[in-house]
Amino acid sequence: MKRILIGLAVPLAVVAAACGGSSSDTTIPAVLPPIADASGLGPTVDNPYFPFAVGARWVYEGTDQDETERIAVEVLAETRDVNGFTAVVVRDVAEVNGELAEDTFDWYLQDAAGNVWYVGEATEELENGKVVSTAGSWEWGVDGASPGIMMYADPAARLNQAYYQEFYEGEAEDKAQVVRTGQTVTVAGGTFEDVIVIREWNPLDPGVVEEKSLAPGVGVILEVVVEGGTGRIELISFTTAP
Repeated sequence: MKRILIGLAVPLAVVAAACGGSSSDTTIPAVLPPIADASGLGPTVDNPYFPFAVGARWVYEGTDQDETERIAVEVLAETRDVNGFTAVVVRDVAEVNGELAEDTFDWYLQDAAGNVWYVGEATEELENGKVVSTAGSWEWGVDGASPGIMMYADPAARLNQAYYQEFYEGEAEDKAQVVRTGQTVTVAGGTFEDVIVIREWNPLDPGVVEEKSLAPGVGVILEVVVEGGTGRIELISFTTAP
C-alpha cells in the first residue's frame, strides 16, 4: 500500500481538479525490474525527483467534504536492514480531522545508477487510537516479496513504460508509468517547473487510477485521482534537510 510519496494514505473522495492526460489502460502488463547490482545499493537517496535527505520534511493536505486529511512525511536518521542492505527510513503519518489514521515506515535504497528502489514498509491503520489493520505491510525477501522501482534515474527515458513499484502478491502490487514530463504545476506550496507526472494503478483495486506530479529537488507535490473516483492532495510545505 503506497503512501503519498508513493500513494494516498487514506482514500479521499473529494471533487478534484483534473490533472489532464488520456484514460489509462490499467491492464498494461508491468514487469518487475531486474534486481539492482547489490554492490551499489545503499541508504543515500538523492535522486532529483525522489530526494530523501535525513531531516527533510513534507506536509500535504486534502479535503473530502466534511473531512480534512493531513499527511506529514519525514526522513528519519535511523536506518533498517532489509534483505542484507541498509535502507533509509521514511515515516509517513496521516491524520483525518485531526485524529491519527495511519502510521507507516517506508524503506528505500538507491543503486549506483541513481534508481530508487522501494524495498518494504510497516504500516498501521488506526481508529480511535487503536491499530485495526496492518494490511499492506511487506519486506523484500520475506514471503516472496520483491522490491520495485520508485523512481528511475532518468524517468523521461521511460516515458509510457509500465513497471512495478512494489510486489508482494495479494498485498502490494502497485504499477506505474511516466506519462508526462516538462510540466509546470502550481500547488499551495508554490509553483514548480520541469515536473514529471507518473500514473499509478493497482490490480488489487481495479478501476482506480491516480497521477502524481513530482518536482526536481522536492519530490511529490500533487496527487490526483483521475479514474474510478475523485480526490486531490497537495504539498503545503517542504523543509529541506538541516
